[in-house]
Parts: sequence; C-alpha cells; structure tokens
Amino acid sequence: MNHKKAVLLLNMGGPNHLGEVKTFLRNMFNDPRIIAAPAPIRKLIAWFITSRRSKEAMHNYARLGGVSPIIGHTRNVVHALSGRIDADVFYVMRYTPPYTRDVLRDVANYSEIYAIPLYPHFSSTTTLSSFDAIRDEAARLGISHKIRTIEHYYAEPSYIACIVERIKEALDNADAADFDLVFSAHGLPQSIIDKGDPYQRHIRFNVYHVRRALNHAGIRFNKTHLAYQSRLGPMEWIRPYLEDKLAALRKKKVIIYPIAFTIDNSETEFELDIEYREKAEQMGFEEYRVCKAPNDHPRFIDTLEHLYRAMQP
Repeated sequence: MNHKKAVLLLNMGGPNHLGEVKTFLRNMFNDPRIIAAPAPIRKLIAWFITSRRSKEAMHNYARLGGVSPIIGHTRNVVHALSGRIDADVFYVMRYTPPYTRDVLRDVANYSEIYAIPLYPHFSSTTTLSSFDAIRDEAARLGISHKIRTIEHYYAEPSYIACIVERIKEALDNADAADFDLVFSAHGLPQSIIDKGDPYQRHIRFNVYHVRRALNHAGIRFNKTHLAYQSRLGPMEWIRPYLEDKLAALRKKKVIIYPIAFTIDNSETEFELDIEYREKAEQMGFEEYRVCKAPNDHPRFIDTLEHLYRAMQP
C-alpha cells in the first residue's frame, strides 16, 4: 500500500495565458455556487457574461503580463510548504488548470489527502464550491475516506501575525498615525449573506483580530475601516463599497490591505493596485499604498504547516 500523503491547496484559479481568459470566466459563472439558477439558464448567463467581459478581462490580464498573478504566487507557496512537511504538495484550481479531477486522479493512490483552502474565510461561493468539486470527484474515484478538509482559519495566530507583517511592510517605517487603514474584502451579493453564508461574519472577526494585533504591536493608524470591492451587476452587494469608503475619507493617505485573499491575484494586483489607485489619485489622495497578500511569507507558510499538522488523525 502507498503510505504517501498529499496536501491539496485549493483556490479559484486564474488564466495561465490569455487564451484561458474565456475558459476562466465561463467556468466561474457556470458554477452553481456562484449563479444559483437551473443549469440551462446558468449556462446561458455564463455565456452572456463571458461575451460581455472577456475583451476587457483580456486587456486587464495583458497589463499583468498575460497571466494571472495567482499562478506564480501559488507555485511559490507550494515550493515553500513542500520543504516543511512530510507530504507532497499540489495546487488545485477551481476554474482553470490544474483542475480538481486531474489532480485527484494523480493522487488517488495516496493513503492520506489533506485539502486546505487558500480561502481563510468560509463561503459557499469559494470554499464550499471547491469542496463540491473535491467530494464529487473523490466519490467517483472511491477515495472519499482518504480526504480531510478544514473550513476556515482566519483567526490562526500565525496568519494574523502574517497580516501585521504585510501591513508593516507597506508602512515602510512611516508613522501609522498619518494613514487610514482600509481592509478591502471581495464583495458578495447581499442575498447570499441573507441566506446564511458566514463569509461577512468571518471577515469582520478577522478584522477584529488584526486590529487587536496591531494595537498590541503599538501600530496605531488614524482610523481603520472595512470595505468591499469587486461587485458585479445591478443587485445589492454587501456594503460599504470600497469607492464610497475612499471618497468618505478625510485623511488623504491610505493603506489598503486585501483581507479576503491569501494569494495575490487580479483583484489585488490589477483592481486594487491599478484601478483603485487611479480613482484615489482622482480623489486627491497624497499616498495610496496596497499591501501584498500573504503569498509565500514565512508566517503564512507557518500557518499552512500548522493546519496540516492539526489535521493529522
């Protein structure tokens, strides 16, 4: 019997090249956890959104070098974690290769499989969607009994410490009192939260823990805020929206921390660092700084290592 162990790091993915942009959009908006509609209608919606957004999305990814930043950063995490634990580490993407079905087939003969989401907060639209894919394919392969999962880890001390370190890096020895700090989270439609999705609650708890850690470290910003980015369509999304929050700030020096993400991607390196920077400049901001996501920071690798060891039977 093969006694090898595998760790699967789960994330949504992103285009590996410009030719995958349409695939990424089509797969994402055809996910029943994203668009809760009957399959034929959902497929039509996915086609419509992809048709409307693909040209702009390709232009945006071209400005990022023709590939999603999530790919390289995730590979670095795999490499760093592989040197820490007694398991083979793989990354699994929901909407672009490497897909769940392919990776699970590659590790089907392993004795233990640990699936760790690269989402620190639980949501039906992210964590549960990835778990759906894992569980469906595992059932087909007859390996469901080998798989262990974890739902969230936003309060892990090493993870909180990593966020504080990234914020300190962005400060770069400047006086925190001269800045407002905005925690920017990826938004969700309000209707999903109203149905009981815990994502917003987890985000708020995460921000609470980081605020405490900053205070303990003697890092005191003028004010700290929480806002939401990346909304799509005409429906109501959770508020406040990031652009509204920025417009309301009286102090024109701000640091943005991407609280929803562990890995930098187009929402951080393009939306936050390019699009919102342009909006901030139009609003008259003197300083606009975006923190890096945890990526392969040693404290985040500590977090993943701890999660893996805590999941051991």
